[in-house]
Amino acid sequence: MLVAVIYGQISPEKGYNRGMQYITPSGLTPVGPYSPAVRVGPWLFISGQIALRPDSTLEKSSIAAETEQVLHNLRSVLEAASASPEKIVKVTIFLTDMAFFPTVNSIYERFFPSGKYPARETVAVSALPRGARIEISAIAYLGE
Repeated sequence: MLVAVIYGQISPEKGYNRGMQYITPSGLTPVGPYSPAVRVGPWLFISGQIALRPDSTLEKSSIAAETEQVLHNLRSVLEAASASPEKIVKVTIFLTDMAFFPTVNSIYERFFPSGKYPARETVAVSALPRGARIEISAIAYLGE
């Protein structure tokens, strides 16, 4: 039997997903067996977003355009959960080439106009789904 440890207590796995809300904004089709976001209580866990357009093609004209599309998709997921970028507390950026970092960073900075940025790491990877060059995942706190 599988168990989960919660605050040092052991409780059965049964019922672990009670209260989970699966969020898929219109126009954003996952490219695999996952949910674009899952809300658990006040927390929103956003799956990695790549630069998929609503027609399921990948934006690849430039790393700037690709980053803009990724952030647009991230915003769509947030809006579907009645949230905004200001609610994001943690971001992970995956890049296939760290030479993209300055461009990505300047566009990312504009995504948070208040100047209050979430915690973040940027990781270099050898490849991403569908030939993407950037992927961004996030965790947001939506409040009680």
